[in-house]
Amino acid sequence: MSNKLKKMKKTALYLFLIIGVIIIAYPIYLTIITSMKTPQELSRSFFALPERLNFDNFIAILTDSDYPRTVLNTLTITVFASLGTIAVIPMVSYAIARSMREKRYYKYLYFFLLAGIFVPFTVKMLPLIKVMSVMNMLNIPGLVIVYISSAICEGVFLYVAFIQGIPIELEEAAYIDGATTRRTFVNIIFPLLSPMTATVLIKNGLWFWNDFLLPLLTLNKSPDYWTLTLFQYNFKMTHAINYPMIFAAFPLSMLPIMVFYVFMQKKIIGGLTNGAVKG
Repeated sequence: MSNKLKKMKKTALYLFLIIGVIIIAYPIYLTIITSMKTPQELSRSFFALPERLNFDNFIAILTDSDYPRTVLNTLTITVFASLGTIAVIPMVSYAIARSMREKRYYKYLYFFLLAGIFVPFTVKMLPLIKVMSVMNMLNIPGLVIVYISSAICEGVFLYVAFIQGIPIELEEAAYIDGATTRRTFVNIIFPLLSPMTATVLIKNGLWFWNDFLLPLLTLNKSPDYWTLTLFQYNFKMTHAINYPMIFAAFPLSMLPIMVFYVFMQKKIIGGLTNGAVKG
């Protein structure tokens, strides 16, 4: 009876996985076959295969649109915002983790940052955009600064918990040998934070790359500032009647991050796995 129950559970699991794959893969399949059709083919049947492998829509987007510039803009924002988070968050977290038990100020600062996680973006959206407008920050550098500051709350929460699991005796031994606090952090603590750094970097990097709302509010004034998500949004608006062209823009918007994942998947999976387990 137990073997029969195990087989039933295994069958149910495989069935669930197959259904999940179909739910995820079928929209991608429709996107690809639609992007290879002409408007005339699409008008005849939405679900039918294209008559031939037609890459004209992809070529038109790559050569006659702002796609290359939007890729560069998105890459610039993602790289600088990710580097900024890794430069700022570990240092802030280290100061809080090692001082919050002795100094009340750091404890209040930690809970203040922790409270920021629970504030919905819709609550702070209008004041944030108003401040950015007054300070002339409705541009790519301004968006990078906002991304870094927005990532601090959750990043500090993750790093502080991880740092508190590192034995303080390592730092005490370094101080005895004459190391300064800065040298101790750079040479001892920061290398030990690499699993959490990988986790935070991957999580925030995907957010920076795929975000739509903040670029829409800050960068949509000029095509020179567009990110990939803005390019996709505006391209759909300007080609509202050419659905094959619109569908071709979707895979091209996903292509850079998919290529990155193919080459970095081992490090990405390893970083997420290591970041979930201390030590």
